[in-house]
Amino acid sequence: MKKVSTLVLALFLSCMMFGNGLAADTIKIGFNIPLTGEIPKVGESSKFAAEMLKADINGQGGLKVGDKKYKLEFIYEDNESKAESAVAVAQKLIDRNKVLAIIGPNSSKQAVPAGEIADLNQTVMVSPWSTNPDTTLDRPYVFRAAFLDPFQGPVAVDFAMEQFKAKKAAVLYALANDYSKGLAEIFKADFEKKNGKGSVVAFESYGDKDQDFSAQLTKIIASKPDFIFLPNNYNEVALTVKQAHDLGWKGPFMGSDAWGSAELMNLCGDDCIGQYFSTHYAAAGAKGATKKFIDRYNKKYGYIPDDVAALTWDATRLVLQALQEGGKLSGKLRKDRKALRESMANIKSFAGITGNMRFDDQGDPIKCAVVVRINEKGEFVFTKSVCP
Repeated sequence: MKKVSTLVLALFLSCMMFGNGLAADTIKIGFNIPLTGEIPKVGESSKFAAEMLKADINGQGGLKVGDKKYKLEFIYEDNESKAESAVAVAQKLIDRNKVLAIIGPNSSKQAVPAGEIADLNQTVMVSPWSTNPDTTLDRPYVFRAAFLDPFQGPVAVDFAMEQFKAKKAAVLYALANDYSKGLAEIFKADFEKKNGKGSVVAFESYGDKDQDFSAQLTKIIASKPDFIFLPNNYNEVALTVKQAHDLGWKGPFMGSDAWGSAELMNLCGDDCIGQYFSTHYAAAGAKGATKKFIDRYNKKYGYIPDDVAALTWDATRLVLQALQEGGKLSGKLRKDRKALRESMANIKSFAGITGNMRFDDQGDPIKCAVVVRINEKGEFVFTKSVCP
């Protein structure tokens, strides 16, 4: 009995000491991602990229922090593409799983509310894909790997004016999506600043569950814009573009980074060929470390990685770089979470596969955007780079 009691006590003490995001030789990182719901391909891309990175690090014996190596343990939780689920997942990862840091959510619709939970609990959160300013605003524990919509909006405006010689624009956006609504408003303000009040001739929205956009598109087409701006998720874009063509629209579309899923062309097909969107990197024609990542991902999973996969790779590597630059881990969760936050804020530069970046005082990266064209093979081909 004495031996059993001693063993139980030892196990208890071990859990007390290390069951907190730092098992004796393990670093736990949580992933708050949409594995089901409206955009499951986003969650899949994040998980696949993370698994590839984890295999690399653990295959080398772990992540060296100071003079010690730690194995990585990644915990994937499904936020169902819902804001309320993303909040619950964030709390679970922090309280129950006791992770050292969280990657995700991706979409701003989930990242904005989840970011509040992470910041209140003083746990580093890095969103790979969220571009809405509110995700990081006045939240010192929240960072991102993506550029912001106040930068992306003018990129889309300037490109459309140059490429389409556009003087009139129309916008269709998702009213309940923070990302879509915010980017639509930024686009409208910038376009009208450069082309005059009323130059956005139609500014239409749709509801959360809508799949028939014919009423809005009929109004848009009647307003005779030079192009239609769609700052919407890839699944909704596919429906919109097809319906617009069915209604007789023959003009161009301009999209945003939420188009950049590997699933877009499976859903949209020929209807999306020839269209443009702003995004974080271009897979076609990539070189160096970016090409190496793309080729490995494609060989392992059978398709070209989208921007979500690439950004998840960068977001996770940012955390790992910050851990290494911090120099050591104490094994005390609160202390190590705080130290990680300080180290994240002090990163001077980061060489990501979506581009080189540095952070401002809001935890937002200063980095370039690219505009891609969807070619006849359905590839996202680099057209132009725009830097701050």
